[in-house]
Parts: sequence; C-alpha cells; structure tokens
Amino acid sequence: MSIPLPASAPSILVADDHPLFRQALILAARKVRPDAHILEAGTLDAALEAVRQATNLKLVLLDLRMPGAEGFSGVALLHAEVPHVPVLVVSAAEAEKAAREARRFGAVGFIGKDQPLPRMQEAISDALEGRISDTPPADPEVDTVAAKVADLTPTQLRVLLGVLAGRLNKQIAYDLSISEATVKAHMTAIMRKLDVQNRTQAVLAARALGIGIEG
Repeated sequence: MSIPLPASAPSILVADDHPLFRQALILAARKVRPDAHILEAGTLDAALEAVRQATNLKLVLLDLRMPGAEGFSGVALLHAEVPHVPVLVVSAAEAEKAAREARRFGAVGFIGKDQPLPRMQEAISDALEGRISDTPPADPEVDTVAAKVADLTPTQLRVLLGVLAGRLNKQIAYDLSISEATVKAHMTAIMRKLDVQNRTQAVLAARALGIGIEG
C-alpha cells in the first residue's frame, strides 16, 4: 500500500503523449525526488490545466511535440502560465536547434529522448536545483524578439497563436470566450510588445521564431 505524500510535497508535471515514455520520465523524476507529487498530462491543454491547478509546482517536463503544440508554442504557453517554474524540454527533435529555440521561450534545459535514464535524472536534478544548461551561440537579434514573445501574457500568446492559425478576430474571440473588442485590444498590446506596426509584421516576427510552425 502506498504511503500518502504530505500536502507540502513538491509537484512535478510530466507532459508527454506517449504513455511508455511518460512512465520513463516519471521513473526518472521519482529517482530524483521520491517525495514529489507526480502529475501527468497527455496533451498541451491538459498540461496547461494541470499547472493552473497544481500546488507547490517545482518542475515541468514537457514533450516538445505533444498534441496541441506547434513549433515552440507549448514551451511559451507553459512559461507564460507559470513563469517562475522551470520547464525542461524532452524531445526527439534535433538537439542543437531545439535546445537553442526552447531556451528562447523560457525552457531551462533540453534532453533528447534517446538519452539514457541516468542522463534524464541528471537533467531533472539540474533543473530542480536551478542549474541552467549551456546552449550554442544564437542570433542576438532573434533572441531579442523571442524575449518579447516570451513576455506576452497567456491570453496575448493565445491570441497571437490564433492569428498564426489564420483565424479571424471573431473566431479567436469565440475560441477564448472573450469579446472581439478584447481580441483587438490584445492585438494592440501584442504589436506594442513586439515593436511591430501591424498584424502582418506580428505574424512574421513570430513565424521567424518557430511559433505556429511544425518542425
């Protein structure tokens, strides 16, 4: 019989749509923090709901390509929801590029799905201890724009992703259960934060960073 964990125990969210690999991540997390509450999610929407409901959340392990995520939108959305909680990206994507891009949107580190369990445990331990992994040199200009995208609020980011998906303001308003006027107000704020002059430039700025793009 399992022993109930204390209410003050840390929480770790494991977000991956493949059950077997999710269990491997849970095993690695339990090796590092046996006292942790382990939360699970198989889609981006479920992960976002989990972080909103979680107590004492200390770490998010995120599959970069889970259902509901495009490009690095999953990283950006989770970072917007819980900006003070480290997000550790775990993916089969090409390591060097993914590591650099994920860091631009708030991730503290990246490990490939081909890594052995001890390496995953090491990365989890580093993230929990606040040790941020090194990344290759990046384009300073792109990093500047990425920082602006990462500074968007959760709703602003959802509005931007709606624009990237080609949805009209009234459709975005319906999706987010807000008024069309509120969507327009968010777009004004987004363009100001991204330092662009119109909706088209906002789309180009975000697409240049992989938001809204598979790959």
